[in-house]
Amino acid sequence: MATTKNQPLPIGYLLQDYIITKVLSSGGFSFVYLAQDMNKNIVAIKEYMPTGLALREEGATVLLGTDDDAATFKHGLKCFFEEGLALAKIDHRNIVRVINFFRENNTVYMVMQYERGKSLQDYILSQPEPVNEKFVRRVFGELLNGLREVHTQKLLHLDIKPANIYIRLDGSPVLLDFGSARQTLTQVQSKLSPSYTPGFAPPEQYFERKQLGPWSDIYSVGASMYSCLVRSAPIAANLRVKEDTLSPAVKTGKGIYTKELLAIIDCCLKIDYLERPQSVFSLQKTLLENVPPLIPKKPSLVNKIKHVLNKPL
Repeated sequence: MATTKNQPLPIGYLLQDYIITKVLSSGGFSFVYLAQDMNKNIVAIKEYMPTGLALREEGATVLLGTDDDAATFKHGLKCFFEEGLALAKIDHRNIVRVINFFRENNTVYMVMQYERGKSLQDYILSQPEPVNEKFVRRVFGELLNGLREVHTQKLLHLDIKPANIYIRLDGSPVLLDFGSARQTLTQVQSKLSPSYTPGFAPPEQYFERKQLGPWSDIYSVGASMYSCLVRSAPIAANLRVKEDTLSPAVKTGKGIYTKELLAIIDCCLKIDYLERPQSVFSLQKTLLENVPPLIPKKPSLVNKIKHVLNKPL
């Protein structure tokens, strides 16, 4: 339907009890806004807005096109709403906190706690070298606590990538922007852009969606850890299925990460989902247990001199 670019809500717009202060992001399925509530608390608000099905050129109300577009829009809206209700039940420090959910302007809004920090993607790109192993094990070890809770609620994330892993100011990770409602939409509406992120989406997200399961999110976790090593996305899974030219982590990361961590990354990135860890618990156990001692850095010349000077005569 939409031949004109969808417009976000205007800055200063009063959306129920929230004032829109900034547009944080826009994509094929939603807008995300920064807003303030009546007590000046800062929140993030996600608006369901699938481009291709709905249009807003001005004002606030979302307009729908053909009857088919309207039916598909409402189906996706129902999935988005159900996902929001499920997320609202999850109170875990490593999962974005949903604090309100409501309908307005012919669509649905999800209000989330606003987190201060930076995405893992920004962190990776800010480093001149691969992210160190201690950081990778700690961040993903914590993140898996939250993902376990998501899977317990019979949800899949389906869009885990460094851009959706946020590192708070205290160093703790939080998982943002669930993609499972978008998955439902693209299954029933071919005119919409694919909802997967090349490099981080598993093969079954392209081809056999009936095979989606916890192992699908685990592939994305492995791809995110791989990107910490190479500072870019791995080769897309649909290309790997045709010809797997992805350099294994055990080869690429030799001398950078321990062989144990590299083997874990490669296991998560198996093309056959049955060869990956089948649960977050099993992956987390392998990641956090029996961690080999990391190779200590050689002492600097200054420290050597201090050591000699401090030795008793």
